[in-house]
Amino acid sequence: MPSLTTADGRTLHWSERGSGEPLLCHPGGPGSSARYFGDLAELAEKRSLLLLDPRGTGASDRPADPSAYDLADYAADVETVREYIGCERLDLLGHSHGGFVAMAWAGAHPDRVGRLILASTAPRFTDAIRAARMKRVAEHRGQPYFEDAMAALQAHQAGEYETDEELADLYRRESVLFAQPGADLSEHYGALVPAGTNADALRHFNDHVAGGMDLRADLAGVDAPTLVITGDIDAMAAPAADELLEALPNGTLAIIEGADHFPFLEAEHRPQWSRAVLDFLAA
Repeated sequence: MPSLTTADGRTLHWSERGSGEPLLCHPGGPGSSARYFGDLAELAEKRSLLLLDPRGTGASDRPADPSAYDLADYAADVETVREYIGCERLDLLGHSHGGFVAMAWAGAHPDRVGRLILASTAPRFTDAIRAARMKRVAEHRGQPYFEDAMAALQAHQAGEYETDEELADLYRRESVLFAQPGADLSEHYGALVPAGTNADALRHFNDHVAGGMDLRADLAGVDAPTLVITGDIDAMAAPAADELLEALPNGTLAIIEGADHFPFLEAEHRPQWSRAVLDFLAA
């Protein structure tokens, strides 16, 4: 299994799948390993996927400092991998929180960006995103699971967890609120549950990053071709697509009709999502 040792002595691990030019894939969370992506089989037919376990997930060590989960820390790990594999310009796909990391890395190293893919992500949290997420939650009102799921969501937002296991239990109970009512989440759970959680990473993000995050200035200096790809019913990313395109000098938009936050985990939408990514990379 490929890995490297960082300057501060951590092991940083990724898995490799497919063949062709490398494409580094950074999962979201924060606090999930690369198992979050499932198999990405369509992408692996054309590209060599470097599926990164971010710091503190999967086979990658946690930092000695439990607060070392700033976006700049994650971005530094991406740059370390790029240097290690000897890639002058790196193609990078970041999903959700991985998209935040991708923006931070590209903003810090614009001359090292080959092609950038910002999947189901946003440069900041706006009132429009918050309203869309709460509207989705409200659609579940009256369902037999609603009260317990809301209690879990409130405990999550209040930081009422100490361990990875406690956080995973809250995720399990609340996650139904962020899908459409009646959606089949079996494919999602099949990837996301094994990807794990890192309670330190999420707590740091919620307490110290999310409130003041605004990555639009980082994007202004990124001249590399960039794909903004989102499902049209994604409560987080669909409201942010216009902001991303306004901030990017060389942005392209792809909207997957009927898709939510994880198109690559949905058999109905995976082929279209994969084709949009591959067409962009090949352009």
